[in-house]
Amino acid sequence: MHWSEEIAERIIKNNPDKEEYVCAAGVSPSGSVHIGNFRDLATPLFVVKALEKKGKKARLLISWDEFDRCRKIPANVQALVGDSYDKYIGCPYVDIPDPWGCHESYAAHFEEEFLKGIEPFGIKLDCRYQAQMYRSGKYTKDIIESLQKRGEIFEILDSFKTKDTSMSEEELKVQHDEEKANYYPVSIFCPECGTDFTKITSLSEDCTEAEYECKCGHKGHFNFLENFNCKLGWKVDWAMRWRYEQVDFEPGGKDHAAPTGSYNNSKIISKKIFNHEAPLFQGYEFIGIKGVAGKMSSSSGLNMTPDTLLKLYQPEIILWLYSRTEPTKAFDFCFDDGILRQYFEFDKMYNEYINGTANEHTASIMYNCVIEDRKLETVPMALLVQLGSVVNFNVPMLETVFEKIGTPYKEADFCDRLDRAKFWLEQCSPESVNRLRRGRNWEVYNALDENAKKEITLLHEFLSTDGYTLDELNSELYAIPKKVFGEALSDKELKGVQGEFFKNVYKLLIDRERGPRLYLFLYAINKEDYLGLLDFSYPATEAELAPEIAETEEPVKKERVYGAPDPVEPVKEQIDIDLFSQIDLRVCKIVKAAEIRKSHSCLKLTLDDGIGERVIVSSIKGEYTTDELVGKKIIVVANLKPARFAGVTSNGMLLAGTNNACGCKVVFVDDSVPTGTQIK
Repeated sequence: MHWSEEIAERIIKNNPDKEEYVCAAGVSPSGSVHIGNFRDLATPLFVVKALEKKGKKARLLISWDEFDRCRKIPANVQALVGDSYDKYIGCPYVDIPDPWGCHESYAAHFEEEFLKGIEPFGIKLDCRYQAQMYRSGKYTKDIIESLQKRGEIFEILDSFKTKDTSMSEEELKVQHDEEKANYYPVSIFCPECGTDFTKITSLSEDCTEAEYECKCGHKGHFNFLENFNCKLGWKVDWAMRWRYEQVDFEPGGKDHAAPTGSYNNSKIISKKIFNHEAPLFQGYEFIGIKGVAGKMSSSSGLNMTPDTLLKLYQPEIILWLYSRTEPTKAFDFCFDDGILRQYFEFDKMYNEYINGTANEHTASIMYNCVIEDRKLETVPMALLVQLGSVVNFNVPMLETVFEKIGTPYKEADFCDRLDRAKFWLEQCSPESVNRLRRGRNWEVYNALDENAKKEITLLHEFLSTDGYTLDELNSELYAIPKKVFGEALSDKELKGVQGEFFKNVYKLLIDRERGPRLYLFLYAINKEDYLGLLDFSYPATEAELAPEIAETEEPVKKERVYGAPDPVEPVKEQIDIDLFSQIDLRVCKIVKAAEIRKSHSCLKLTLDDGIGERVIVSSIKGEYTTDELVGKKIIVVANLKPARFAGVTSNGMLLAGTNNACGCKVVFVDDSVPTGTQIK
């Protein structure tokens, strides 16, 4: 049974005869609504679907908390307006002007951004705009009731606070009584400055009128029966809305689910103050972002909104990631090659579901992911990335390629994924682009032994013929090393020489040691575009002997002259395993490399360490260009104390071998080792 169905059963058990169940979530338009907040929406969405699956009527209620006070100005807004919006701190978001000037308010801007972003998901929402609810007087009775019971509310909230152990019991009591006397569960927004920096100084006996003063100097009289520009404190407001909307279920982040968190505060307020049973609650883990790299760095200003993720993920796959993971467990959206594995896993489950072969568990997950009036074609994302980069994402050429390899996908089949494949490759993993060389790679070829050269000759001869099938090409690729090295090789030896052969072919064609599946690559791409790169039967041309000019026009690295090897130093004093284990060595991926102004030797490396981004400084500028480093995996001492070099704080140190015979050479790690792996 899916986790949402288990929650649905508990909801029905709590109130079996209810005509319509309400599953709620709150969204604050304090800025762009992050994809992590989408779990606040996805969780009740799946519960609504589970209730409907059980024949019950249910709706998804979304409260826009636009009447919340502004606590700080987000970085992207501050970058636009500078410090000019600091004056709005303390104002409700609905009263702040839109920084971009395209909506009636700050709140409306981010509300529409989110609502437009989730349109592709086909989610039906019942929206409540809290500024409208408060200012229309709908909560007036609830506000007055809260004021009448303000002493009881204070005692509930105070019971969750940690007491100051440095104070005596008598001092604590004096402090408690003073705070209780001055506590009011409602804040009034000042009509002069618009903020809630107000303080109620007196309250009428029936709790309908109050005197107040504001930090700006304004003093006034407030009639709660006539004036509605006020708001209950968060924990009281939450409990009040549960009763008003008759909410049956609402999720919240794990911070709200903590023993002293908001839910447990509001749960008691709901019962004791409003005489209403709190809804069923589900705490959830937060969402991670893995492998933000290449051009999609934090400095680019991209917000991790649903709209941003839809540039990479189809909406069904986003829903699938939330559906397959229990709320109490975390998962990652992947900007590295993990996204290709996610597409593969989704496609497998989706096809099983559509074909009717899925087991109960898979079917329950996929039930939440199918969007009305949309049918997916599960064209392999990895194949689109691999082949798309070679044909520069030219649609007719891709159609030809797919036809040639026996999977005759047409544009209508892969168009929904094609732009996403291109976006991922160019923005997140530019180092993975596969492009054919312009000329033969004599440097690589001349470094091969005679057997390896013979393999290349045999491959060129075979490819020069016509009429072979895809299977015949695949068989020949594995047969060529056998022909050269003989049949006497063991399975292990044969596998080794075959792997080396494939590696040599990739280097000669695309300057990389690995790439798309070789037999698909050679069969799909126009043979005339690459056949000449494998033909070394005639001498090098003048153009080939000249160094290839990189598209980035980075300066060519100067060759260094090295000397004799340093003397081998004696082994240092022995240490035990406990001491060694204190050193946190882990695999990190270089996502950005940049020169440091006025530094002759240092580079600033931005790394993905499997948890997030970290910056280190390394004096390897004379050994590597920035392009040589991006995308490579290295070993870093992750728990080294930060230090400043060339004006930049370095959070770790990479491992390298330093010797007079070679200079400083970084220890690179095989690309198959996952980022974040510890070296033990």
